[in-house]
Order: sequence, then structure tokens, then C-alpha cells
Amino acid sequence: MVELNFDANDVEPMGSFEPLPIGEYTVVISSSEMKDAKTGKGQYLQLVYDVVEGEFQNRKLFDRLNIANESSQAQEIAQRALSSICRAVGVMHPKNSEELHDKPFVVRVGIRPAKDEYSASNVIKEYKAVEIATPEKKEEKKAETKSTASPKTKRPWEKK
Repeated sequence: MVELNFDANDVEPMGSFEPLPIGEYTVVISSSEMKDAKTGKGQYLQLVYDVVEGEFQNRKLFDRLNIANESSQAQEIAQRALSSICRAVGVMHPKNSEELHDKPFVVRVGIRPAKDEYSASNVIKEYKAVEIATPEKKEEKKAETKSTASPKTKRPWEKK
């Protein structure tokens, strides 16, 4: 027996591990780490994304970029993905992966079907910048919300 001093009322229960539905999600990178490939020949950049808006806010997505790989094709795909992330967050010359953290961008998510002993999982299909409102869109938005205007609230990724 293990004595526990725990109150389940103080902690949110675990959520689903089901893949997120196919679609676009605003995310931030919450952690990054270089890991050795299972083969021992190469390394990948493990990225954890936190969904910061919408129905699936606070869910996590995972991405692996084969930065150093014996396959030049896998390495090129990873470099192109990293370039897309850099452009999406506006950091063109990061010295380390933490420079990409906590900057919102949009990912288009697909679903990788279950295979062998692995369950279905999400796969990142595209990375892009959060849409910037043009003057025309700002006017449309202003007209839509004119009667329901509220004080400006910070978005989940904005520091307090």
C-alpha cells in the first residue's frame, strides 16, 4: 500500500488521446529537444505544440524533424519543415530552438492511420503564419462586433 495525500477535485482528469480532427489549429511550440534516432544513425528535433485556441485548446501535438539523418530525403523534408516554421513565427535565423517557442502559428493537421501496434495519430501537413488582419478585414470585423465590443483581452500565448 502507498499512502497518498491527493485530492482529485484539485486536478483536471486526463483527456482523450484520440487524434485531433483533420483541420487547422493555432499552436505554439511549448518544448523542443534533440533526440537520437532509434537506429542510432542520426537525430531528430522533437517538437511539442500546444493548441492555444478553439475547442481543442490545451491539447498537445507532436512533431519530429529528422535534422540529421542518413537519408538525404528525410533530412531535406525536415529542413523544409523547419524553414516553414521559422517563416510562420517570423524568426528567420534561430540560434537555438527555444527562439521558436511561445510564438503562435497555424498547423494543418491530418491523421496517420493505425499501423501494427501503433494507434492512429496526428501528422502535421503544413505550417503557416497566423492570419494578419488586413484593413478591409479589420473593418468587416469591427462592423460584426460593434454592438458587442468588450475590453481587449490577451490571447492565450500573450505574456501577462
